[in-house]
Amino acid sequence: MESLNRATASSAVAYPERILQFGEGNFLRAFVDWIVYNMNHKLDFNAGVVVVQPLPTGLVDMLNEQDGLYHLNLQGISHGETVDSLELIDVVTRGLNPYSQFDEYMKLAVNPDMRFVVSNTTEAGIAFDPSCKLTDKPATSYPGKLTQLLYHRFKTFNGDPAKGWLIFPCELIFHNGTELNECILRYIEHWNLGSEFENWYKTACGVYSTLVDRIVPGYPKDSIDQILDRAQLNDKLVVQAEIFHLWVIEAPKWVEDEFPASKAGLNVLFVPSEKPYHDRKVTLLNGPHSALAPVAYLAGLDTVRETVEHEVLGKFVSKVVFEELINTLDLPKDELVEFAEAVLERFRNPFVKHFVTSIMLNAFPKFKTRDIPGLKIYLKRNGELPKGLVLGLAAIIEYYKGGKRGNDTIVPNDDQAIIDLLKDLWAGNDKAAVVKGVLEAEFIWGENLNEVAGLAELLTELLSSIEEKGMMATVQSIL
Repeated sequence: MESLNRATASSAVAYPERILQFGEGNFLRAFVDWIVYNMNHKLDFNAGVVVVQPLPTGLVDMLNEQDGLYHLNLQGISHGETVDSLELIDVVTRGLNPYSQFDEYMKLAVNPDMRFVVSNTTEAGIAFDPSCKLTDKPATSYPGKLTQLLYHRFKTFNGDPAKGWLIFPCELIFHNGTELNECILRYIEHWNLGSEFENWYKTACGVYSTLVDRIVPGYPKDSIDQILDRAQLNDKLVVQAEIFHLWVIEAPKWVEDEFPASKAGLNVLFVPSEKPYHDRKVTLLNGPHSALAPVAYLAGLDTVRETVEHEVLGKFVSKVVFEELINTLDLPKDELVEFAEAVLERFRNPFVKHFVTSIMLNAFPKFKTRDIPGLKIYLKRNGELPKGLVLGLAAIIEYYKGGKRGNDTIVPNDDQAIIDLLKDLWAGNDKAAVVKGVLEAEFIWGENLNEVAGLAELLTELLSSIEEKGMMATVQSIL
């Protein structure tokens, strides 16, 4: 089988370099580059992507061996139909390692057509490092590297306001654009780059917070032989991802006019504030995960898909999503229902085996951020507690008791202080005392949850039911 490159893949198109991408990993190639690919094919967007490797070691050499080409295998359920597609993504023009190609890296700043910057340098990537210097080749931090390019561009084009960049960070940080912008401004001050450059940066450039959502398992080692047989070319950089995608960008309308992804039929939203969408994702995607995982496991199920397709537990998940969590958000109801239905389609994805035990890692901190806010809003709006969510918390407490499920040993994995607390509380085997002790642990919750009206009582009742009747019977009692 021939190797994949632009000589063997005759359908690949060469595009002018208009997008600078920090990060060569699976996510950006399966998400942003796929979006650009669709814009090029459907809108004649005509943009190529130069990929910069943020660290000294990475994949750009392998990417260059294939002339920037790779296949994307999208799998999942879309509007009830099973999807298993394979596309050749041809938008990457080349990869650069700034640690060994610093001069080539700096030349990116002088390309008059370069307009967009995207990044995914992990959550730790957007950070200010005071040890970075303007003369470093390159600066260690991502914001430092980007500031080096921006300053060189400013000087090259004599502060031309038309030569600014539109910057879309994709790191999984709330308000990632705000964080990146603050780092750049700190470098401008730290390196004494002057008020003229600072003014150009503030007026000619824009750093926009974004929310990204697509599950990307990465290289499909279990099915790679079948995929290569379909591609008929040897591709070392195949990426596998779910069909669902969402990119929310907090930016004004004119930015969407320049980056019109929505016109290509893509789920890319330009909005005044990303917060409602952040809250929606955390509440309707992550929130159900944290509630269903311990309930499903203690009921004898192992995966998310099994859970949502189960005759009883599927109704439990629907109750948590459509009767409880969806009513704690403030976006239009039809938008929330559409998103929630898409979430359940993702949970049913036959190509993804998502074990509930993986969701149980650090279950208490997850429940705090994903479900406690909704629990309190629901109580305030309805005058009663959401029984599905409270059952989820009761199941976590029961799971952290340890012991066995059939032949499997239950081993909670969390902060050691939380593990020790639950071990001490369960030693007395007084369920009311266990509940009281968990809820008053301010180092977990940041508050004493015993003050939430009726929570301790309902939690104790459900915990007792789990212990005495079993999980399945307890679930049925609240439906």
